[in-house]
Amino acid sequence: MNAPVPPAETLRTALAGLLDGLPPRQAAQAVERLIATYRGATPTDAPILRDRADVAAYAAYRMPATFEAVRSALAEFADATPEWAPLSHVDVGGGTGAATWAVTATWAGARPVTVLDWAEPALALGREIAAANPALGAAKWQRSRIGAALTIESTDLVTVSYVLNELTPADRTALVDAAATAAQAVVIVEAGTPAGYARVIEARDRLIAAGFHIAAPCPHSARCPIVPGEDWCHFSARVSRSSLHRKVKGGSLAYEDEKFSYVAATRFPVTPAAARIVRRPQIRKGQVLLDLCETDERLTRTTVTKRHGDLYKAARDAEWGDAWPPESEPDQG
Repeated sequence: MNAPVPPAETLRTALAGLLDGLPPRQAAQAVERLIATYRGATPTDAPILRDRADVAAYAAYRMPATFEAVRSALAEFADATPEWAPLSHVDVGGGTGAATWAVTATWAGARPVTVLDWAEPALALGREIAAANPALGAAKWQRSRIGAALTIESTDLVTVSYVLNELTPADRTALVDAAATAAQAVVIVEAGTPAGYARVIEARDRLIAAGFHIAAPCPHSARCPIVPGEDWCHFSARVSRSSLHRKVKGGSLAYEDEKFSYVAATRFPVTPAAARIVRRPQIRKGQVLLDLCETDERLTRTTVTKRHGDLYKAARDAEWGDAWPPESEPDQG
């Protein structure tokens, strides 16, 4: 029997097919225009993705990065909640559904899924792409204004990825409050910029005020120890670059790193990591420097040396965003 194809590979294949018949130059121009629009001020009553050509080009360009960022966040969330898996999922502002693919890559099996978005062309294309993923065969793609009028049916998991930046402050508040009311768990992902981090922290504070517990990335549900304006918390996910990526960005590498900020929170008790690596580990001769966010609400730098034995080996293999210390491995003796 053939092994099932991983969702990431299935998604890449489906996205490659979107650009058939669309001239490469037209696709690149559509992406460049859409990037410029996303970086500017976007009125919430005007869908950015206007037609199928827009959506196809932008989905082929952005879905892999959104998928990898959300999947990275969900992986850390799943590690903190090993006995839990969502039985239902609502993706708010999901567009073509990258987060739904990330959920299926994190927890196997089908579940009721609803994608809410303002742009009908994005929903239509998301439905078309989802046909390649058996776990999304029964997903509902529903047009909805994302803001004060938003209603979310009761569900286990709500994801909100790369959406808060498109909303007014009042609509951001309404979305987070609606998610907190509807869900047992909420995962929010934003761009890994100071502004994206600020939006995540704002949402994190509202979720905590609503009675949620932080599962990841923070090792606690207390105030973030980062001083606003001096630094920001963000992580990195590696993304395979398509030919469209290379054409638009003028790069030759086969990959790029997607920077993102996130928060995952639950209504039920959770055991977060003891600490989180919040910067890329610095490997020196005989030692590894780790920047950590710790349970006692502080940021510290710790040095792991060869004299730490197996912990040193683990530190050399550790990556930015990992929990620390790693879980003990079974005795091999």
